[in-house]
Amino acid sequence: MLVKDDITKKLQDTFAPDSVEVIDESDQHHGHAGHRPGGQTHFRVYIVSKAFAGKSRLARHRMINEALAANLAGGVHALAIHADAPGEQTR
Repeated sequence: MLVKDDITKKLQDTFAPDSVEVIDESDQHHGHAGHRPGGQTHFRVYIVSKAFAGKSRLARHRMINEALAANLAGGVHALAIHADAPGEQTR
């Protein structure tokens, strides 16, 4: 299973989001720290879920980092997070 697909599944299972998009940006990081051949190291997440309502940006990021702890410990070098509650979409 691709790391992108694993991240997507974990976010779907944990947050039951209205929408989730995981983008593998590894190809943009050749020569940077954490990059490795084959990619799957740098990701951007856009997620909208009721689970984030009333939570600070920091709390939302912590929730996502906790849900993806195994991925972050196992090879994901960078994760850019855009987490909104319904009605807050900035994208």
